[in-house]
Amino acid sequence: MTTQSSLEARFAARMGSLLGPDFPSDIALAVSGGGDSMAMLALSHGWARVMGVGLHVLTVDHGLRPASATEAAMVAAECASLGHPHTTLCWHWDGSGNLQDAARMARLRLIDGWRGDIVHVLFAHTQDDQAETLMMRLARGSGVEGLSGMSGLHPAPGAGFWQVRPLLDEARADLRHYADTLRLPVVDDPSNDDPRFERVRARQALAILAGLGIDAATLAATAARMDRARVALAARAASVAGTVVRHDNLATGDLVLDRDSLAGVERDTQLRLLAAALQWVGGAVYRPRAAALEGLLDRVLGGAGGTLHGVQASVAGDLVHLFREYASVRDVATMAGTDALWDDRWQIAGASIDGLAVRALGPDGWAQVSTKPADAPPFDVALALPAVFDADRLVACAALALGPAHEAVLLRPAASFVAFLQLR
Repeated sequence: MTTQSSLEARFAARMGSLLGPDFPSDIALAVSGGGDSMAMLALSHGWARVMGVGLHVLTVDHGLRPASATEAAMVAAECASLGHPHTTLCWHWDGSGNLQDAARMARLRLIDGWRGDIVHVLFAHTQDDQAETLMMRLARGSGVEGLSGMSGLHPAPGAGFWQVRPLLDEARADLRHYADTLRLPVVDDPSNDDPRFERVRARQALAILAGLGIDAATLAATAARMDRARVALAARAASVAGTVVRHDNLATGDLVLDRDSLAGVERDTQLRLLAAALQWVGGAVYRPRAAALEGLLDRVLGGAGGTLHGVQASVAGDLVHLFREYASVRDVATMAGTDALWDDRWQIAGASIDGLAVRALGPDGWAQVSTKPADAPPFDVALALPAVFDADRLVACAALALGPAHEAVLLRPAASFVAFLQLR
């Protein structure tokens, strides 16, 4: 078997393990024009013809280089020659935050808005990408969760589709050789050699460490072993959650834990439960950094509480109450409407309030409610809940059963905290 045919056979086997045996009718491919993604396009083209699966290709043009539009057009031309539809999605960086982090999250948002009914999107991450990811996470002091690396099949953070990575076992050099053999058009992005970026520095460090036997294949194998450990630890956390969780409020998004039960389990499970609780309450896509998480856990177990990841932890006796921190949403505002989201997770709509301002209830809004219902959330919880205002006048707040009929729906990745744990 030739190198080309063996790569194609491995790709087909990997697709079968990730998406088979009942393959979706249509899948999407994220293709930048680089050697890895163009090789994935060619591999997917041959596989899809045999399996009868429709391919839909997208390219995200980040607009960061003058040639980016031309490169997207190159991918579109290759897709046209293969007979697959192609879409270019454009993004503009506003200059805030970390560029690569912002670009990654923007890609996921753009893809989520474009994909329609497609729920599986292929990404051309390779064994080298896996090793570089592990190196970067080692530098941050990550534990098992971070060092497990990228998964072959994983829900896209903050989106409604699955990220599929069928090339995680393939070396970047082998994919480039495949692309060169087929004479595929390929883009060489100069940012891949720019040491200002952390991933490039990790790549350069790996080239040095290879002399010690610490190469991409070794690190990718380590990530796979860590991922097995992560699965086992996640199962343990889910199994004890039933005794630790006293209450998870689906209407207001707060969570109550039993502090004594939490203190009675091993440290890793404590951290895993607390990290998941912060994400469930605050709607964050990623876990907090390890050092900050350990610090909050120590304060909670010691009865002091604190804030992290946009969530406030308040300790009273043997109970730990976790709820959205008012300071993190105090300046967040949008307009009520079917397609509008407040705090990236609340949908507020109703015929009588559409077009009015939605912001956190806050102390001013709370003060305008003369009579609170018997089942009203506590003051600290209520402050960070969505309310509808006409200028400074409080018009409606679903949590307090106030104002004209409207919906305040909290969009969640799972129906309960335990279900959320089981998804991880």
